[in-house]
Amino acid sequence: MKNLILTLTTCFLSILSFSQLNSTLLFHWNDTTIIGSAAYDNAYNECWGFEVNNTEIAVIGSTEGTHFFNVTDPQNSTEVAFVAGAYTGSGVVHRDYHDYQGYLYIVCDEGWSTSTLQIVDISNLPTSVNVVYDSDSLFNTSHNIFIDTATSKLYACASNSAMDIYSLDIPTLPSLIYSYTDVGHVHDAYVRNDTAYLNCGPDGFRIVDFSPLDWPVLPSPPYIELSSLTAYPDAGYNHSGWLSDDGTIYAMQDENHGYDVKIMDVSDFNNITVLSTLNSGQNPQSMAHNGIIKGDLLYLAYYHDGLRVFDISNPSNPIQICNYDTYSPASYNSYKGAWGVYPNLPSGNIIVSDMQSGLYVLDCTIPVNSVKNINQNLNIYPNPAKDYFNVNKDAKRIEIYDISGRKITQKIIEIEHKFYREDIVNGLYIYRLFNKRDLEIENGKIIFE
Repeated sequence: MKNLILTLTTCFLSILSFSQLNSTLLFHWNDTTIIGSAAYDNAYNECWGFEVNNTEIAVIGSTEGTHFFNVTDPQNSTEVAFVAGAYTGSGVVHRDYHDYQGYLYIVCDEGWSTSTLQIVDISNLPTSVNVVYDSDSLFNTSHNIFIDTATSKLYACASNSAMDIYSLDIPTLPSLIYSYTDVGHVHDAYVRNDTAYLNCGPDGFRIVDFSPLDWPVLPSPPYIELSSLTAYPDAGYNHSGWLSDDGTIYAMQDENHGYDVKIMDVSDFNNITVLSTLNSGQNPQSMAHNGIIKGDLLYLAYYHDGLRVFDISNPSNPIQICNYDTYSPASYNSYKGAWGVYPNLPSGNIIVSDMQSGLYVLDCTIPVNSVKNINQNLNIYPNPAKDYFNVNKDAKRIEIYDISGRKITQKIIEIEHKFYREDIVNGLYIYRLFNKRDLEIENGKIIFE
């Protein structure tokens, strides 16, 4: 079935109106004078956020450096500070960020002989920032960083080695603790209390305990591999992931066109299981990039498809409840569109960075009925389907489209709440559900086989 999906045409018309669901644009910034990268034509890359001095700050990286915005009053947001990158221009594709104890840590993945680790004092925002460290003495480039705030450690992925671990006991003076080389490449990491969830590209997924690094006598090696996973649905280039607040659920993205996001049970390191998979519902070539779990919600930056928010309170049945498309072209070639997402501002507003169109601040307002009711009432099953699929009770009418955007059929389903395929041939289709007020309440992909 995967081969069938991947061979379907990627032309998907905007008439389906999937670009905005339960979301409101509060602020958008795009400086058209900033040049794009030679590789992907992306003027922008990662985003981040934090609160300081009762002010909400959004951060976005560009080919020029790092931009700071006061987004406390989103409609009147302004750029309040800028830090030029040590390496700038069309060679820049990636920057990455993490804050800790009043400092923002900045890395770049390009410009090996020029790039630096930058540490910026952010305690005086929104008035100003101060670069307190800008040096290549520890490393030049790094693809991603993550800071385990509980143990004061910075993890630099794909840096001098597969991953290097630094002490931040003195936040402005990191010191190398250990270089992890058990895999060829660590693309990204999520770390909590020395337990690192590692996305290792072609080497799959690993969970590693680095607490032995703090033991009085170091064992050899000074870490314990708790689990690894290389065989799982849609296994490709293991790119990134995020752990739930209670440490039981992990959302994982493989950076391949057409591959689904995996929702995994990681409560038992000896028995990691994939509970479900999800996608944007937009196109057979859609591809997730970065994601963050906050409470019962998974926030995803989807290349080409913008922000996608899923309720994962039932991790076996994730439901898309909010979206906002930041990238208008219909082409699904290459890597373009939404890069990063940050949902942890106190206001609840969501920061999204788009590679081509810049910074977005969004409000994702979930319907009064609550996301749990959406889970109970609006999903369809089974999927894939054979002769029919069930539709839960809040839907009155359904529309079915082929992947080119042509409407195949529509039916009233409020009595039996079933959709029978009749003359529809095998393949991938788009469904839209409407309630009794004829408002769209859900959309997604359905496969007939």
